[in-house]
Formats: sequence, structure tokens, C-alpha cells
Amino acid sequence: MSDIDAGVEPSQAVHAVLDYYSAFSLVLGGCCANVWAYEELLIINPRIGSALTFSQILFITLQSLPTFVDFRRVIPRLKPTQVPLREWIFQVALFASGSLINNWVYAYRVPLPIMIVFRSAGKHHPPSGLPVSMLLGLFVLKKRYTITQVASVVMITTGVILATLSRSSSKSKSSLEDAPHYVTGVALLVLSLFLTGILGLLQERTYRKYGPHWREGIFYTHFFALPIFIFLITDIKQGLHSLYAPPSLDFRIPYAPYFVLAANLGSQLICVRGVNKLSSQVSSVATNLVLTVRKALSLCFSVWWFSNPWSLELVFGAGMVFTGGVLFSNGDRWMDTWRGQKPKSEEAKKER
Repeated sequence: MSDIDAGVEPSQAVHAVLDYYSAFSLVLGGCCANVWAYEELLIINPRIGSALTFSQILFITLQSLPTFVDFRRVIPRLKPTQVPLREWIFQVALFASGSLINNWVYAYRVPLPIMIVFRSAGKHHPPSGLPVSMLLGLFVLKKRYTITQVASVVMITTGVILATLSRSSSKSKSSLEDAPHYVTGVALLVLSLFLTGILGLLQERTYRKYGPHWREGIFYTHFFALPIFIFLITDIKQGLHSLYAPPSLDFRIPYAPYFVLAANLGSQLICVRGVNKLSSQVSSVATNLVLTVRKALSLCFSVWWFSNPWSLELVFGAGMVFTGGVLFSNGDRWMDTWRGQKPKSEEAKKER
């Protein structure tokens, strides 16, 4: 046993293990519960997207207020910022548009499993629309990517196409009637990927210039997005009112769907905190693997619990997206380790 191992007390080891498993449980439990509550709300009212987006953004803004607003004065004021407010303006428009589109898509008969596959292609750790980010990185920022990263993005793109075609391959009468709506929904998902990719590049540029003040970024992109919903007030009222008397027989108790909405908001907070806690305790490799497992479990749960349709195309497509996401983040590091070389990230640290 090494000196380091000998110096670790059993109580410290137990605490570290429990801390890790608590973070792991927050990610799996919180994120999977969030998917369940999310789909329950969409089943109650497929057009609840605007109300759901507004509730999510308002909730995150309110729980972040004490950190970024000074309440000690008669008139509360924003605390000094690390990043100029002008940097967030365009990001707010991209963030709000992408969030609304993601929550509108279900109304166009796009099954949640396919939505999960698309979001997995567009959100990684850190978040970015990978295929779009690579195109913009190549032609706008003149970035260079390794063969492994290019192959990973090709795998992700192929997986998304396979998953998308899995729905259209059905020959049932209802599927043929829903085809125009489905095509519109898929087009909206593709648009959302582009918005997410552009947002990811803007965030990367901002954090590189001013430092990784991601908490500040989350608060201001949510806070400044709230006025946009003034133009959607009628849609928001309709969505919230629909929760009072849902047509579903599963909710015989009035106000029960509002508890589902609260569960969606609370589990979202638990999920985000779990991811941040996990990433602070383990390597990015382990974090990406856990997030990939979480997405796969969410997909399986959605198919099982809500009896969503599935096919071999969906299974293979989802598998390619999840695998491609892990390879994009960790493939080069694994290749360097296999060749007996030090990962480039470690060499970069030494040069500093």
C-alpha cells in the first residue's frame, strides 16, 4: 500500500465514497425524474410548451436571485458582474428561442425518445450542438479537429438520421396522417440544434475572454429572457389553466398536475446540481460516461413507462449518438493512453 493510501483514514474514505454516490444518485434520480415529469406534462397538454418554458426559466431565476441581486438596499440592485451585460444579450435570444422550440416540438407528434436523441446530439458536457459547432468552428473560427472528433460527429449525425427515420418508417394510417406534423417537428429540432450550436460557441468565446463564470451566465440568460414571455402571455395562461382540469383519467384529484409541474422544476434543479457536483469530484471522462448512461436510462424509461414506440433504427441511432458523444469528449485521450503517451491536456498543463 502506498504512503498516500496509508494516510487516508477510514472515515475520510467512507465520506468520499458516500459523497460520490450521492452525486451519482442526484444525477440519475433527479434527471430521470425530470424526464418522467416532463413527459407527463406533455401528455396532459402537448401545447404546454410556452407555459413550461416560462415556469422553468422563472424558477431558475428566482433561486439564483440571492447570489446576483443585492437586497440590502431599499431598491434591490444587481451586484457587480464579472462579464459585461452586453455579452449576454444575443445569447439570451438564442437561449430563449431554443428552449421554446424544444418544448413546442411535442405538439408536432414527435415522440419523446426521438427528442431525447436529438438533445443528446446537441447537449454534452460542456453543452454545445456538436455537428453545428464543428461546422461553425471549421468555417468561422478556423478551428482544427482530430480524426476521432470528426468521426464522432459523423457517427452522431448518422445516429440522429437513423432515429428520425425510425418514426417515418411506420406504415400505419395514423403515422401517414401525422407525417406533415412530424416533418415540421423534426425541422424545429434541427433548428434548435443550430441555435444550441451557435449559443455554445458564443459561451465558449465569452468564458475564454472573461473567465468561466457559468453561474453568472445561467442567471443573466434566464433573467433577461423573462420579458420575452410578455408576448406569449395568452399561451402561458392556457397552458397553466389546462393543468387544473386535465382530460387524463390518471389525475382525478384537482391540482395534482401542478405537483407534477413542481416535480419537473425541482428535479431539474437536483439534476443540474448533481451534474455540477459530480464533475467537481471525478474526471470529465467519468462525468461524460455517467451522463451518457443517464440519457440511455431516460430513453429506456420513456419507452417502457409511457409505451412509446421503438424500433431497431431507434435503438441503433440512439446507440450511435450516445457512443459518438463519449468518443468526441474522450476518444483522443483514450488513444493517447493506449499508445502510452500522456494526454494532451496534461501536456498543456505542464507547459503552463
